[in-house]
Amino acid sequence: MHNYQILSLCLFAFLAGLIDSIVGGGGLIQLPALLIILPDTALPLLLGTNKLASIAGTFVAVIRFLLQIKMNFAIVTTAAIAAFIFSFLGARTVSILNPKLLHPLILILLVAVAIYTFIKKDFGSQHKFYEATTKKIIYAAIIGSSIGFYDGFLGPGTGSFLIFAFIGVIGFDFLRASASAKFVNFCTNLAALVYFIPSGNVIYNLAIPMAICNIGGAIIGTKLAILKGNKFIRNLFLIIVSTLIIKLAYDIMFS
Repeated sequence: MHNYQILSLCLFAFLAGLIDSIVGGGGLIQLPALLIILPDTALPLLLGTNKLASIAGTFVAVIRFLLQIKMNFAIVTTAAIAAFIFSFLGARTVSILNPKLLHPLILILLVAVAIYTFIKKDFGSQHKFYEATTKKIIYAAIIGSSIGFYDGFLGPGTGSFLIFAFIGVIGFDFLRASASAKFVNFCTNLAALVYFIPSGNVIYNLAIPMAICNIGGAIIGTKLAILKGNKFIRNLFLIIVSTLIIKLAYDIMFS
């Protein structure tokens, strides 16, 4: 592996950490970069390396949000535990079903999310959550289970779906939904690493410098999210969802 390849991947890791810490979607940047720059490397090695680099930035983003944003731990922890369990189950299901079969459905859901968010100008602008009722905790478990399974099985748009669900179902605003999504996403990444690390599917001399750069991006990203607030996060959310729609449409048409 050449130095210019490591430097290039570190740059993409920084950008991924920046975007991912605000609205998710870091996988749109970091994983494709690994696939393009290291085309001859085995896919499990790239996936494991990507997850280790990603979880470092996600962890830092979670800590920074926890220090400055008040989150409801009954809701977030319930969703996170459910996501951890079902992410692992989703990963196991990949060997049974072809994930590409779900691409058209995911594309339709993302288009619906984008249209709804664009039309509802006040969506996520106010924090409408008051207390963790039993009903809300059950909803959190359903959100964590379903999206966690999807993340383990397929993955693209996990952060966007989490943010949308936390706003639409639980009543969080964009800032708290983004912070909560990072907490849950950390658990789904951890579930993936439970497989990748013991099986030796991590390139540590690449994953460690990428992780450091991902952390740098996450620090700046969380600071931007907290300073700029809901409107900034909403606009970036729409950009990321639109990018996901274009990517999935391309995959369906040309793969």
